[in-house]
Amino acid sequence: MKIHNLTQQPSVLNTFIAEIRDPEIQKDSLRFRRNIERIGEVIGYELSKDLLYKYQEVTTPLGVKKMQLLQNEVVLCSILRAGLPLHQGLLNYFDAAENAFISAYRKPLKAADDFEIIVEYFATPSIENKTMLLADPMLATGQSLVAVYNAIKEQGIPKEIHIVAVIAAKEGIEFIKNHFPENTHLWVAAIDETLDKKGYIIPGIGDAGDLAFGTKL
Repeated sequence: MKIHNLTQQPSVLNTFIAEIRDPEIQKDSLRFRRNIERIGEVIGYELSKDLLYKYQEVTTPLGVKKMQLLQNEVVLCSILRAGLPLHQGLLNYFDAAENAFISAYRKPLKAADDFEIIVEYFATPSIENKTMLLADPMLATGQSLVAVYNAIKEQGIPKEIHIVAVIAAKEGIEFIKNHFPENTHLWVAAIDETLDKKGYIIPGIGDAGDLAFGTKL
């Protein structure tokens, strides 16, 4: 797996990340969603540099210009519900992408702080031999991404997978390395050190879905 950590180079991206971490700014769910969307736009731009292009002629009112245009057939797949603002940011840059949505949630087990990942819904176009952008804002334990990938494989095998995350924990990155194809790319805006006993990223941001859309039961 090739890891692209975008905060290794300082940029305005750090402003958006700082704001989604700030508890006071987090109170504004509209601003939180917009910052996640903007992070998706930045990642989408950087990710686009790694895709395939071909020279094509573009006719203007005054002449013809050869330009390198994107050739990949992109399917943008987001994990509900937290992935929706990130999905929109990516879609702003890959506006011709097909779209897929998959649900995944943590189901508590009897053992304290233990859980399993339940995947119940997957709506997708054909993904066979296409480029999949798999968006999940928080890569914590990595179990959700692996469960989602196992469900995706039942519908077809993408040509390549680009995982897009806002914040990832080192433990989660190590976990998914063993379950995704070797040519998978991980694009992440920030990498944090560890997880707490409940599997949440430290320092992280909290629950991205709740911050974007309100507290759930």
